[in-house]
Order: sequence, then C-alpha cells, then structure tokens
Amino acid sequence: MPGRTVSAPLAQLPNALTIARLAVIPIVAVLILDSDGGQSLAAAILFGAAGITDQIDGYLARRWHVESAFGRIADPLADRLLIDVTVICLWHVDRLPWAALLIPVRDLVLIFATPLVVGRGYRFEVNMLGKIATWVLYASIALAMLVSPSRDWPVALFWVGLALAIVSAIAYARKARTELAV
Repeated sequence: MPGRTVSAPLAQLPNALTIARLAVIPIVAVLILDSDGGQSLAAAILFGAAGITDQIDGYLARRWHVESAFGRIADPLADRLLIDVTVICLWHVDRLPWAALLIPVRDLVLIFATPLVVGRGYRFEVNMLGKIATWVLYASIALAMLVSPSRDWPVALFWVGLALAIVSAIAYARKARTELAV
C-alpha cells in the first residue's frame, strides 16, 4: 500500500468525520423525538449532512492512502447506527411503518455475524447494491423528516430502500456461504 499523501493532521480527517457522525446520532434522535410528529428541518439537515460524510470519509481515506483499522470498523458502524437510531425514532413518532424495524434487525444480524464469518476467512467487501440501499435509505429518511406526514412518497421511497437492503443482505449471506464452503 502506498504511503499517505497528506500531512499527519489532515490524515485524521476521515476518522474525525466518522466520529462526528457518531456524535450527531443522539442529537438527531432528540430533534426527532421533540419535533411535531417527526417533521423536523433541523433533524433532516443534520441527518443529511452526516450521511454525506459517509461518502466523504471513505473517499478521502482511500484517496489519501490513510485507511485505518479504526475506520474499517467505525465507519460502517457509524452508518448503521445513524440509520438505525433514526429509523427507530421515526417509527416511534409514527412516520415509518413497523416494517422499518427490519432495517435495525438486519443490521444487528450483520453486526453479530460479520466477526464470526471474518474469523473463518470471509473477506467482507461492501457490494454496490448495499451502497445503493444505504443512499436510498438516507434520502428517504431525510425526506420523511422534511415533508408533511400526510405525504406518502417518502415512505414509498423507504420501501424501495428496505427492499434493496434486504436483497443486499441476502447477497452478503450467499457470498459468505460460498466462500466459507470452499
């Protein structure tokens, strides 16, 4: 792996963005729970900005050759926790259907299963469908916080993200089964 291409302080930026994403999770939760039925411009903006850092931190780490063991674990964990906590809060204020809870359940299964299969030699790599599912979920969740509760289209978009997330989880499971069977 080539040496890093930026100064030591700048090399910490990707991990700092991940930590910032973790730090905003309770703020987003409070903003949603204190809002008028889950409609909150502040929560949507903060959630959206945190979602954008998901793309930026990974891009910078790869571009600057400053990937770290911390980032490999904390970055996907921050993404999952941000989405999961927000989904639970939006479900609690009746902005998302009960089926939305499949997202945190799927993520719990992945969080607990990943170390087991990685320990047996599975090489975890994010698939494109998983990335697309995450971005559709980010968009639909932010939009659900922005629009009037009487509007159904953000929830329809959420259903698309949920379906993609489930299909990507199945793809991860199949890949793990195939790799570990060899």
